[in-house]
Amino acid sequence: MTLETKERRFEQDIETFFLSDEGGYVSLKSSQFDVDKCICMDVLCRFIEKTQPKAWAKYLKYYGENAQEKLYFRLEKCISEQGLIYVLRHGIEDLGIKLKVCYFKPETALNDLDVERYEANILGCTRQFRYSPHNTNTIDMVLSVNGIPVVSIELKNQLTGQDYQCAIKQYKNDRSSKEFCFRLDHRFLVYFAVDLYEVWMTTQLKDGSTYFMPFNQGSNGAGVSGSAGNPEYPDGYVTHYLWEEVLQRDSLMDILYRFVSHVKEKDVDTGKTKEKLLFPRYHQYDVVRKVLADVKVNGSGNNYLIQHSAGSGKSNSIAWIAYRLASIHDANDEGIFDSVIVVTNRVVLDGQLQDTINSFEHKVGLVEAIDDKKNSHSLAEAINDGKKIIISTVQKFLFGYKDMNSYTGKKFAIIIDEAHQGQSGESARMLRRSLIDLGVAIKDYAEEQEINIEDVDLTDEYINAVIGQGRHANQSFFAFTATPKGETIEVFGTPYTKPDGTPGKRPFHVYSMKQAIDEGFILDVLQDYTTIREAFKLVKVSEDNPELIEGAASKALFKYYKKHGYTITQKTEMIMSNFLANGRFQIGGKGKAMVVADSRANAVRYYLAIKQYLKDNPVVSAGCDVMIAFSGEITLEEMPTEKPFTEATMNLDENGKYITTDKKFRKVFHSNQYNILVVANKYQTGFDEPLLHSMYIDKKLKSVAAVQTLSRLNRTCFGKTSTFVLDFENTEEEIKKAFQPFYEESSMEGETDLNAVYDYRNKLHDYMLFNYDDVEEFNNFMSGQSGKGQNAAALGQLAGMFRPVIDRYRELSEDDQYDVRDYLRKFTRTYSYVTQIVRLHDKDLFAEYLYTSNLLRLLPKSGKDIVDIDDKVKLEYANLKETHTGAIILDEKKVVWTPSGTSEPKKPNKKKDTLQSIIDKVNERFDGQFTEADRVIIEGIYRMFMDDKDVKKFKKYANDNSTEMFVNSLFPDKFKEIVTQCFLDNNESFQKLFNDPEFYQKVQDVMAKELYKTLRKD
Repeated sequence: MTLETKERRFEQDIETFFLSDEGGYVSLKSSQFDVDKCICMDVLCRFIEKTQPKAWAKYLKYYGENAQEKLYFRLEKCISEQGLIYVLRHGIEDLGIKLKVCYFKPETALNDLDVERYEANILGCTRQFRYSPHNTNTIDMVLSVNGIPVVSIELKNQLTGQDYQCAIKQYKNDRSSKEFCFRLDHRFLVYFAVDLYEVWMTTQLKDGSTYFMPFNQGSNGAGVSGSAGNPEYPDGYVTHYLWEEVLQRDSLMDILYRFVSHVKEKDVDTGKTKEKLLFPRYHQYDVVRKVLADVKVNGSGNNYLIQHSAGSGKSNSIAWIAYRLASIHDANDEGIFDSVIVVTNRVVLDGQLQDTINSFEHKVGLVEAIDDKKNSHSLAEAINDGKKIIISTVQKFLFGYKDMNSYTGKKFAIIIDEAHQGQSGESARMLRRSLIDLGVAIKDYAEEQEINIEDVDLTDEYINAVIGQGRHANQSFFAFTATPKGETIEVFGTPYTKPDGTPGKRPFHVYSMKQAIDEGFILDVLQDYTTIREAFKLVKVSEDNPELIEGAASKALFKYYKKHGYTITQKTEMIMSNFLANGRFQIGGKGKAMVVADSRANAVRYYLAIKQYLKDNPVVSAGCDVMIAFSGEITLEEMPTEKPFTEATMNLDENGKYITTDKKFRKVFHSNQYNILVVANKYQTGFDEPLLHSMYIDKKLKSVAAVQTLSRLNRTCFGKTSTFVLDFENTEEEIKKAFQPFYEESSMEGETDLNAVYDYRNKLHDYMLFNYDDVEEFNNFMSGQSGKGQNAAALGQLAGMFRPVIDRYRELSEDDQYDVRDYLRKFTRTYSYVTQIVRLHDKDLFAEYLYTSNLLRLLPKSGKDIVDIDDKVKLEYANLKETHTGAIILDEKKVVWTPSGTSEPKKPNKKKDTLQSIIDKVNERFDGQFTEADRVIIEGIYRMFMDDKDVKKFKKYANDNSTEMFVNSLFPDKFKEIVTQCFLDNNESFQKLFNDPEFYQKVQDVMAKELYKTLRKD
């Protein structure tokens, strides 16, 4: 038997499905289409005549035998002005006659005429479609809706030596974007390149610069962890899902109606408005389809955790799900949700979600955004008024609930953007409580307590709180995150049971970091990663050797090294030499860098050091400049006379004006004016700048914080093919440990011990700080204040009530005080967490939760052990050595979280030791094989300077003048005198000073600042 392997056979098999009853298409010949107009007017007119006979008769009456031609010209004008997708959804108007060019499937089957009109759509499948009068080129397969071509498919067969890449080349080289039919949103809405194993697609042809993206399920199938590609399919073609699922008649019509979006956005570089057409990627199509299918069957009251990586197009997925949930109906044609509430902290999502959804409906008020300009009362109004889609931050529920109605019979879909940020705390608790179906909640509570409904007293704070606990049948949560930890999975995950009977939870849908990297939607930030080991040696320079708390002193010594002028200068030189030689030339010369500092003060120090480096090296650093992002004000101890540093006063735009808004900051950094950004916490998350290529980390990073910080680099853009990380603080093993849980799928095995809240309460009781009489007195007092205007003495009475407890707390040992604070935090946090999962019918426990929440705020804070060692130590040696360079390889495995039980407090090291002994231990930890070249020259100069006869004169000068005056006037001559003497004494470590003028200047500047700080302190 001879097997036919030609491309024609592949094409024929696909057509066979399309023309089947299941496929839902009819065969249309290419010759039936007008090649000049790229449309089949006969089919369109037949559809209009069948579905809108009165309107068509009226149209014929107006135009007679010219009706078809007039219809084409009006249709073409509307498409040219508003886009094809708009015309498909809204139809056209001509001389007062409204004509629909297609009908979409109604949400319900209640109206027979709507169903009939939908069924009357004529979906055509055409092979070898000729699209241009200027040549004889054809497209392998075209799908049309009522004679209007909407889908283009080029097919390739590996058995004939071609694959999808050949199809892509064909689109780029042989399908001119100047052709009438290939204009954006004019005829074709999507172009597919398909072979036996893969599918790729685009929505816009741009000749050689056309960008195709994969439209594959993933190596293990859709919605589960995997890599690029598609799973094996023994029953037929691997790419069968494209025609059997996605382009099947009902699915294609659904995509055209509720997915495809024509959006406009402003180009940040040119300021011009760009237009683009959004077509869902496969995982986006799949998650929406699966979420809706589950909701349609199971109704409200379930939770859905969606683990989608950065680069997944999460904003669009949220927009599509929100839009669909707002109108979804069950099998009985009844609406499931009254409102969809999107909880987000991202301004970008607000705008993008509104634009995407508005492209479907073009209705004013469909989306209500409760932004910073609106208060919590506006949120309550939107929910009370039954707005279909509402966007808000979770914090607004903390106050907005007071204005909300009692929602009897109403159901809500709550979409959470970044679930680990918005799942717990008082605001999240109030969100759940304020949206409950009060009638159902009261009935449930009465049944559980075996009392009459009339006896449920909602003025009782305990009852009011308890009915809001646990999960509620009128609330469904759809939680998106790329980094789900165990608690997130337990609250929002889908339950499952292992073969051995162990319960667990996992995400409802997964698009993994691994797949996003493999498919090229994000870059792998671990591919070029260099770690540096910091080695240094400190020496004690004071005669006294005090006993200090070892833990605090060790931190102070390390902090001294980190902020030391030599350390900052040494690292800055490494950062700048790397960036100037490599990073800045990436992405077509537009590469930018981020420096991550461990404190706001050190961020300012890095900023100043980089500014100085740029000033000292004007030739090699031409075109470079630095910005800084941090909150609040900072005063550097070595620059006490300077005004406090602020972000606004340190960043200037091209006109020399302060940058005072986040939007302006991002815009200016994206411009060519700046290419280095120093950050301290701010912008380590939520800062999307595709031109970031290099990152320099001088901060300990763990778990989610590590992934989110490094993910600032993973955004793609034209010309960006790599990233680079230089890490002074974290090891290869630590970064791997941080990333591993979020590389593929994360799940949870086992269940949290819900009785842990009682265990923590019992541990608290062991210290006998308070008894239930204290708790009852507090709650009675608070109940007495409820609903009344607060009298002038109330706050003082409350403080007095806790005074005896605070006095008993003060009498405890320092260790016991630490334990009490730890157990208080764990008890209140555990109660808050557990009551998201279950309803706790324990009035005493609730009363104690309220009491301890207030007690925790009133207890005196344990003072930090501040150790001032700056004038007692000096940095003698320091070096930086590479410990790893290259890729950090993650394991291809799913990570399973397990619930953590109760834990004992981890006390800080309070053991005391002498300063010298602590220095020795720190030196041992950061020991290196030092040479004379590693000696911190500043130390030798410092000692000579402090022994110099002129030191008193310099001390007075330092006290009377600013840092700048000290550095630039009196000091340089003395510096030259001392270092010349050192050189004449044949000290090899000083040779570099006289061989390298730039190094000489840097050492002089650092030395001057160190001395200035010491002399003023002394």
